[in-house]
Order: sequence, then C-alpha cells, then structure tokens
Amino acid sequence: MSDSQLTLKAVQQTIRILFWVLGVLLVIFALSADWFGFDVTPGFGVVQTVSLLLGITSLTMALFISLKARRPADATKSLQADIGWRLAATGLLFVYVTGLADLIGIGTHVGPEFIRPFLGPLQLAGFALGGITILVGAFLYHTSRGSRDSSSMEFLLKE
Repeated sequence: MSDSQLTLKAVQQTIRILFWVLGVLLVIFALSADWFGFDVTPGFGVVQTVSLLLGITSLTMALFISLKARRPADATKSLQADIGWRLAATGLLFVYVTGLADLIGIGTHVGPEFIRPFLGPLQLAGFALGGITILVGAFLYHTSRGSRDSSSMEFLLKE
C-alpha cells in the first residue's frame, strides 16, 4: 500500500469513529433528555426528535463508511449494492418523514387538543419500519458482489 492509500484509510477510520460517537451521543441525548434535566416541555419534544434523527443519520453514515471500507478498492459496482444503498437512504427518508410528521402537518396528533407535536405509536412504528429498511439496505450492500464474480445472493436465481 502506498502512503496516500494508508492516509486515506486513516481518514476514513477517523471519520467513521466520529460518526459513530456523534450518533450514539445524539441518540442517548434524545432518549434520555429528562434524566439530564433538558426536558423543558412534557413528552418527546422537537429538539429531542431532531437529535434522534441526526443521531440515526450519523449512525447510518458510519455503518456505510464501515461497509465501504471492507470492500476492495477495485470492486466493481453492482446493482445489488446500488439497491442496498438506495434502500437504506429510503429508510432514512422514511424515518425523517415519520419523525417530523406532526411538525409538517401530516401527523396524527395535529389539532387543538395537542398544543405541541407529539411522538405517538404511529410515528414509533414509522421509526421501526425505517430502521428495518436501513438494515435491509445495509445487508444487501454488504452481501453484494465486491471483488467476487457473483453475488452471495445468487442462490435466489438458481432454478
């Protein structure tokens, strides 16, 4: 390996670690704000929602940087890897839409009886569905061809 490749790997590893740490800290802050005394309003507020969304985004980026680092530099692009990446991005978008649904006016808790946005069971289900979609996308990306001649999912095509 050349010095530039070693430097690039070191930078990628540093960025990946920063994304992991930032993501974990944001998620912990969002889920335990009342323990730290930051719960200025009752329930799960806007700042907590945005913090959770940014934490999930940071963890998703760290995951895909880690998966990309495991692939050889000369690996050809495959349709399965592209589908995995795009599926994870779609899951992340779904998490954002469900997380901010009440703020953008499409949530289930908009009305005079709710003074502020509320993270209810439908939004939590949306978070779960989006998270599962991100993980499925990461699995597809990880199991894609890489430097092999064929995908590890090719057994699905055998007759």
